[in-house]
Amino acid sequence: MTDFQTFIDSTRTQVAVEPIVLDQPVRLEDLPTPALIIDLDAMERNLDKMQQHLASAGMVLRAHTKMHKSPIIARMQIERGAVGVCAAKVSEAEVMMRGGVSNILITSPIVTDDKISRLMKLASHSEEISIVVDHIAAADRLNQAASEAGINLKVFIDLDPGLGRTGIETGEPALQLGKHIVSHCQSLQFGGLQMYIGNCMHIKGYEARRDKYRSLIEAGIETRRMFEEAGIPVPVFTGGGTGTFDIEPDIGALTELQAGSYAFMDVEYRDVGGQRGEVFDDFETSLYVLVTAISQPQSRMITMDGGFKSFASDSVQPEIRDVEGVVYYFGGDEHGMVRLNNPSRVIQIGDKLQVITPHCDPTVNLHDYYYPHRNGLVSEIWPVSARGKSQ
Repeated sequence: MTDFQTFIDSTRTQVAVEPIVLDQPVRLEDLPTPALIIDLDAMERNLDKMQQHLASAGMVLRAHTKMHKSPIIARMQIERGAVGVCAAKVSEAEVMMRGGVSNILITSPIVTDDKISRLMKLASHSEEISIVVDHIAAADRLNQAASEAGINLKVFIDLDPGLGRTGIETGEPALQLGKHIVSHCQSLQFGGLQMYIGNCMHIKGYEARRDKYRSLIEAGIETRRMFEEAGIPVPVFTGGGTGTFDIEPDIGALTELQAGSYAFMDVEYRDVGGQRGEVFDDFETSLYVLVTAISQPQSRMITMDGGFKSFASDSVQPEIRDVEGVVYYFGGDEHGMVRLNNPSRVIQIGDKLQVITPHCDPTVNLHDYYYPHRNGLVSEIWPVSARGKSQ
């Protein structure tokens, strides 16, 4: 019988992280569907726009790879000026490291021996590996492991923004953890604070989102002040996201923005609204799922080959690109059913259509490959390298 740990380790080292270059370009209409496609020109404009925005605001980007799960895209972000990346899980960080990305902040706490051991292996290969901590006992375990490994591990204190998911309470509890790390954890280096206010990112209406974010970030600002008054410098304050990218610069709290979805965008983000109106259009949609019309049992309905196994959604439906007068419904695991109310173009059996994803992050996690294209031609296939990496 195969040793369990040997098997698990092999799944981490066999992950593909480089592009597959095609002998000849392939047209979008010749791709097998459902296919996860990227409009490269649009995505690159998004990457450039975010980088220019943050540079003008005196901030840096720490791109969140839990969204695209691709070292290829992470390297594109770093080449444009991102200081590094975030990973939600140790397994995502392992894939990024294999793909040549070394400056990685793991944004979720870990407590088990197996994950701590894997973290130490990562940190032994890169001094730029860091992780969040939100409890004294967890800090002590990391300190012991780092001491035994002979490394100095950078840690960020994760602040709970009131979401109650992860993090330590702002103010005095966070300060006590900071003091403990500085005075009792010789193998840990305090890197700064993290405060990801995830419950703000999808608040509809720019003003409502801005006001809520400002009210919640105040506790983080006060916590940073307490650290500094206690003689503990806070070199980095990291957090935020796509939904607050244009709110944070006016506040001046964060030094790093942890944005991810801006590269692709989706229906959920588009509908939260922006400064100019009800549509958040600061970034372009660059990610689509290409589907094929495969059946038409009723004259007012036509069925696509993309259902729950092709799209992930918290609440909203996929939307067909550049076709009005249609509504996309989930018809089960394999199928999408499109109601033809008064379509702006005729849709026939065999047609291939580009569909905007409801929620890009979990949708990406359903697919093995990206098909990036320019002007409808695919020259490379990119593996979704960190797909399924939830450990």
